[in-house]
Amino acid sequence: MGELIIIGERINGMFTDIGDALRNKDPKAIQAWAVKQYEGGAHYLDVNSGPAIPTDERPEAYAWMVNVIQEVCDLPLCLDSTNYNAIEEGLKLCKRPAMINSCPAERSKIERVFPMAVQYNASLIGLTMDKKGIPKDSENRIAFAMELVAAADEFGLPIEDLYIDPLILPVNVAQEHAPEVLETIKMVKTLANPAPRTVLGLSNVSQKSPNRHLINRTFLAMAMSAGLDAAIMDANDDDLVDVAATAQILLNKSIYADSYLKVFRSR
Repeated sequence: MGELIIIGERINGMFTDIGDALRNKDPKAIQAWAVKQYEGGAHYLDVNSGPAIPTDERPEAYAWMVNVIQEVCDLPLCLDSTNYNAIEEGLKLCKRPAMINSCPAERSKIERVFPMAVQYNASLIGLTMDKKGIPKDSENRIAFAMELVAAADEFGLPIEDLYIDPLILPVNVAQEHAPEVLETIKMVKTLANPAPRTVLGLSNVSQKSPNRHLINRTFLAMAMSAGLDAAIMDANDDDLVDVAATAQILLNKSIYADSYLKVFRSR
């Protein structure tokens, strides 16, 4: 019925323990977070080396990360990098169809990434931006989304495998972007039939703000009401996952049962 897809955000070299694990090639923290996020309710695991690994070493690092995660967890992976060679090395080893994160609306990158997604039977996150950056309004975000939808048609990527990310920015510095992102989520659903899906890097909305958890939970509920299909988020914030489960019920996307919170995690 359209359950929210939770993409666990925690295997990211921006976090000290993951950065140290990558530099030392010690799988313990990476494997522990893979299992923990699975238990929290994640459907996918985002895999991002962040700045911990130099660009030229990332292909080897992504291959290593995919292997060590798959030793302990069979969730599909969302390979997250600006280095597409690194993503491809990871895709070669993925046991389940993966997700590529991400591709902006730039022709040179579209020509590299869309065929790769088709070749490896991967889903693809497309960003509503180009070299000039992220637009302020929903109209320009939608213009970029239309370019990405056209690219899916051109390269043969099934439209349901395209996830449009309207790119939420921190509310403490870009408050005016939040309603524009919500409007973009709504408008994306009109671009094709069937429509592309939508995704957010949810934690970006609260970056460097107090009350981060509250901001994330509130915006998730608002975005789901606008039609959000997936979120890269903290799969171990129990209250956040409870918001996702409850919004599903209130939006009539899941069948109500008194045990719906438990059911949401156990599917």
